[in-house]
Amino acid sequence: MLDIVQIMEILPHRYPFLLIDKVLELEPGKRVVAMKNVTMNEPFFQGHFPGFPVMPGVLIIEAMAQSAAILAYTAMADAKDKVSYFMAIDNARFRKPVKPGDTLRIEVETLFSKRGIWSCAAKAYVGDTLMTEAELKATLGDK
Repeated sequence: MLDIVQIMEILPHRYPFLLIDKVLELEPGKRVVAMKNVTMNEPFFQGHFPGFPVMPGVLIIEAMAQSAAILAYTAMADAKDKVSYFMAIDNARFRKPVKPGDTLRIEVETLFSKRGIWSCAAKAYVGDTLMTEAELKATLGDK
């Protein structure tokens, strides 16, 4: 539904911190399904971990947060003037390691959004296997 060029028009992130490659499904303000292709060329694999590359959990959470930001930005008319800031990460669970060659499918649903605060339930899968899940809260502030 959205390619990388369209994603870059929505999100302020850029290489090496843009962690979404494609949006497969989007219901603005409600639900998004995004994709991240994890390749050995990722800069973090150089040190995490040599000989046993594993995607850092914090970057999986960040990919989930970027997916959630797409939900929020696409639901707002003045999104170009906003930036999202984390407020909380709750109930994070890292079930299995994500490795080079995996394709993360990130599913995010809005739990609530009030007065500029968004709360979302996020899950990251490889195939049908749940790899990571968390509840994310963020606020959209002026740039």
